[in-house]
Amino acid sequence: MLDTAILQQVTDIFSTLEADYTLVARCSASRDERAQLAEFLNDFATTSPRLSVEHHDADGDTLEFSLYKGGVATGVTFRGIPNGHEFTSLLLAILNADGKGKNLPDEGVVRRIRALSGDIRLQTYVSLTCTNCPDVVQTLNIFALLNPNISHEMVDGALFQSEVDAKGVQAVPAVFADGEMLHVGRGSLGELLEKLEAHYPSVPQSGDASNAPITRSFDVVVLGGGPAGASAAIYSARKGLRVAILAERIGGQVKETVGIENMISIPYTTGSELADNLRTHLTHYPIELFENRRVESTELQGAEKRVTVVGGEIFTAPAVIIATGAGWRRLNVEGEAEYIGRGVAFCPHCDGPFYAGKSVAVVGGGNSGIEAAIDLAGICKRVTVIEFMDELKADKVLQDKVRSLPNVDVLLSTQTTKVIGNGDKLTALQLKDRHTSEERELALDGVFVQIGLSANSAPFAELEKTRIGEIIIDAHCRTNIAGVYAAGDVSSVPYKQIIIAMGEGAKAALTAFDDRVRGVI
Repeated sequence: MLDTAILQQVTDIFSTLEADYTLVARCSASRDERAQLAEFLNDFATTSPRLSVEHHDADGDTLEFSLYKGGVATGVTFRGIPNGHEFTSLLLAILNADGKGKNLPDEGVVRRIRALSGDIRLQTYVSLTCTNCPDVVQTLNIFALLNPNISHEMVDGALFQSEVDAKGVQAVPAVFADGEMLHVGRGSLGELLEKLEAHYPSVPQSGDASNAPITRSFDVVVLGGGPAGASAAIYSARKGLRVAILAERIGGQVKETVGIENMISIPYTTGSELADNLRTHLTHYPIELFENRRVESTELQGAEKRVTVVGGEIFTAPAVIIATGAGWRRLNVEGEAEYIGRGVAFCPHCDGPFYAGKSVAVVGGGNSGIEAAIDLAGICKRVTVIEFMDELKADKVLQDKVRSLPNVDVLLSTQTTKVIGNGDKLTALQLKDRHTSEERELALDGVFVQIGLSANSAPFAELEKTRIGEIIIDAHCRTNIAGVYAAGDVSSVPYKQIIIAMGEGAKAALTAFDDRVRGVI
């Protein structure tokens, strides 16, 4: 089932395994995929003498296998056959169990994971074609490996359709904690950890000094790991300064971009590739990376700035560069939050297949909205584009394409005022004509929100901002507080582009260094 080239690559990867691992499979005779799973696991186990497989019969529609280390369950289970993007999740589960995975969190985050108490049973419903699902699966597998109170199972929704229907899953990844929906869509380790901390008590382990907050001091603290943050950190480090990056993830929002064609000198790359390249570049300098951190509060007045992140860690420095970027903007209408993952979606690439042959809407007439409508038109029965303004904002070539599609309607001057559902899933949108104020309902199976980004500036109450929340900066990226700088999409700089963010990050770092030399900070 696995070809020779893949098996050889896995053999090389597993050549340094130190512990013995068993893949314990449980399958019912009624499952058509039983033989396929057995072949997959048997092939996989040939990649290392440290791997073995046990096959057991089971009742019902069972099709799963669990990972054991030295005969002890790790808490990691795969329900289905982890092909496609989830193949990496299986590899990393074993590598992380062996302490060799490259995505294991640092000590501060590990302490928070281990402090989670209670019997926590997690399930993640995925599609094997979803590019966001593996990040969530791999993260929750790490939680299970680090904390014996936690178990996690990946569920291939296509193989357990009755469960998907019963739970009303309409977007992936969909995470359930003890049977209740916890999270839908892409999510960083820090975001998932915060949601678990909100649902389950955290109890420091015996002998762990985690009650005492950790304080770390630097010359420059950069908030954000996207293009602006990476650029600011590199330029600061090149000046010989002690630099830290605090970020939910390196790459930031860029990681969600499928194709990038306007990075000068690089005709084409992807968001994932660019994020990896940013990380690689950062590691060429003595920059300390603190990922999976979200800023909780700041004290920016005075010579020494203090930044506190969720979990209690404190970072101090005379210079702080804010490059926290922007996040997906929501409609903020009645019913939206209630039906996220049950008809309200944000990623057409991941969640579009759930709406094959159905009727959907795309809210937003910019490039991202029209691109989404074009993609969805290939699989959906009907696509309706809803644009608030009197004309579409997308490039003309995209407008021409979408208007040529027979199953796409475009509604201009239309406001979405409410998401309507039946308690289980979305059933319609309430729309308002902005010129006549006439309201009507549009029956739908789903809606994809594509209305742009909003600045991630909420924690910085001391700074002056624009009406839409962007941090106001001068031509040198200075804010209204000495020693505090902002760069990229979180700032008031015009044109939210990757290449502009990189330049702004460099500018902020050079300004901070100049202020340091001149004694301003």
